[in-house]
Amino acid sequence: MRNRNLEVAWHWSVLFALALGTVAAGQTVDWSSPLHYLNTSFEHASPLYWEIGSDGAVHVYLIYDHERSSPNRANGHWFFEIQAVPGAELTFVLHNFDNVWNGRRGSPLDNRTIGFISEDARTWRVIRLETTKDNCLRFGVTVRTGSLYVARLEPYRLSDLETLKERIAANPNVEITTIGKTVEGRQLEIIRIGRVEAPHRVLLRARAHPWEPGGSWVVQGLVERLLRDDADARRCLRRYCVYVMPMANKDGVVRGWTRFNVLGADLNRQWDRPPDPRINPENQALETWLASMVQQGRAPHLMIDLHNDNSGKLHVSRPDIDLEEYLAKMARLETMLREHTWFTEGSTTASFRNPGSIGEGLLERFGIDACVLELNANWIAGLDDYPSAKNWQLLGAQLCEALYHYFKDSAS
Repeated sequence: MRNRNLEVAWHWSVLFALALGTVAAGQTVDWSSPLHYLNTSFEHASPLYWEIGSDGAVHVYLIYDHERSSPNRANGHWFFEIQAVPGAELTFVLHNFDNVWNGRRGSPLDNRTIGFISEDARTWRVIRLETTKDNCLRFGVTVRTGSLYVARLEPYRLSDLETLKERIAANPNVEITTIGKTVEGRQLEIIRIGRVEAPHRVLLRARAHPWEPGGSWVVQGLVERLLRDDADARRCLRRYCVYVMPMANKDGVVRGWTRFNVLGADLNRQWDRPPDPRINPENQALETWLASMVQQGRAPHLMIDLHNDNSGKLHVSRPDIDLEEYLAKMARLETMLREHTWFTEGSTTASFRNPGSIGEGLLERFGIDACVLELNANWIAGLDDYPSAKNWQLLGAQLCEALYHYFKDSAS
């Protein structure tokens, strides 16, 4: 029944799109728009279809991705190239943000939602977007050179990760280990920065959800800071080593999806049980690596899962176990983040639960102090600035010092 409902909804969305445009059965249409094409043929571009509306605006319909065995669906990522007459002034309306979350409708938008534009897909600037009453986004742009890229946030692509890996692979403080493959066969890796013998170990994971590039930029900032080989970096690496899963959902990143893997698995859910290796090989790879580390007596002392959302909070979950020591450590982590990074948003309330998330799963099943750090996708309060690759890399660099003080005099 749910699949039939989604099919009906899709057909209605198509009919709605046709109603907005100038196309009707048997009608001849004159093409008078300065728009040539919306290009999505490149890495990380978002799936979409589009029409020129009777209002002259370009109506873009983003394609939902769907969770397996669930009514949940997600949209929140857009990244495409506008090809148009040089100097063209165009209005765009982005549709299909009626997400379903835990069986209930919701939206990833609010009145602070922003976007980025670029002529070369590398140097980006912020644009303000209007959130409409019907849960769409409306904005105008000038396509000065005939080509303009539009994105939700500054993209971090699989090719960017490969460039980082090539740059650091020969460093004696780096070890890159393949731990498995994605559904589509892309290799998954753990990058270790520092000595195996370091007294403390921290695990970072980024990009469980493909639309959330902030975690990738934070990881890059942290890695590059630790490898600077100055006195501060050497001091940090004497105290801890860092293990990084830099891009958990590579298939989704390449395809330009929002939340799930290509078989509908949410990589930040169902950590309360062993993952199905057929449906969720990405989590199976990480779990197998974790189990091996535990068996070797080298389990991470801290795990931080990096995400983007509209709040920017530290998610400290509270499963039904003895939490006194764990909560004390999370309070210490929050303090260190506030003192040594631009983080100011605080942590979730004392009643917060997120069953099945990696924070709860690693704490309950592996005894690892784990949490989820959301990065605000609209505004960085601690910097009074918009989120950008530069600002997120700064957080990664600052995180090195925060971790140094978190582990100072720690019993674990």
